[in-house]
Amino acid sequence: MKVKCPKCDHIAELGDDFSYVKCSKCSLDMTYGEYVKFIAYKDAIYSDILGDYTKDTNGSTAGTLDEW
Repeated sequence: MKVKCPKCDHIAELGDDFSYVKCSKCSLDMTYGEYVKFIAYKDAIYSDILGDYTKDTNGSTAGTLDEW
């Protein structure tokens, strides 16, 4: 699957099993979890994406980026 590289904005490859993200242009190579965190730190618009990984958000916040 193709995704946007968070470092150089070119096309990166997301592994079929969501285990890695690699960009041949800038040599980015990270796990999908690291990719999600990287995007959340880079662009505040995506910071809420980390909330998708919590088990129960009823009555609580997802926490800060540093807690992840």
